[in-house]
Amino acid sequence: MMKLLARFVFWLTGWKVVGAWPKDLKKAVMIAIPHTSNWDLLYARSAFYIMDVPVRFTIKKEVMVGPLGWFIRGLGGISIDRKKIAGKRKQTYTEAMVEMLKEADELVVMVTPEGTRSYAKRWKSGFYHVAMGAEVPIVIGFLDYKKREAGIGPLIVPNGNMDEQIEEMKAYGRQVTGKYPDQGIR
Repeated sequence: MMKLLARFVFWLTGWKVVGAWPKDLKKAVMIAIPHTSNWDLLYARSAFYIMDVPVRFTIKKEVMVGPLGWFIRGLGGISIDRKKIAGKRKQTYTEAMVEMLKEADELVVMVTPEGTRSYAKRWKSGFYHVAMGAEVPIVIGFLDYKKREAGIGPLIVPNGNMDEQIEEMKAYGRQVTGKYPDQGIR
């Protein structure tokens, strides 16, 4: 049902899907770039339904209550419970996501590395640490509003050289036009 609705949204708006999900890839961190608008969720989620990518996204558990929680779960939301670790401190989102990926047989977690819809000079690095900790690749998902394309870009295997690899991802993202280009990757 959701795939059919997604195809209708793309037909109605003139968007198309480009690229393909890497064959046999069961676990990954997907970065969604550039993130400049609330509309990004509609087009990204639609594209991933069309491509049969089982992408999920995280949100704090306090938001996942009642009808809003049901709706977010239906879109692929996973609640993060930052419970205390063995009576010590609360775990970080990064630790919780690493644990989730390690325990799952199949899980693709979508993250917006900018951490905001506005321009961000530095990306948040949690997605990289999650991929390193869970020993999974990072896949670039993108939305190009100028070309009306949504798709899958390169797959990056984290090697510990975070700054260099993030710069590679940003270089790819500079070729993509967000809904609000001045808020995109520079």
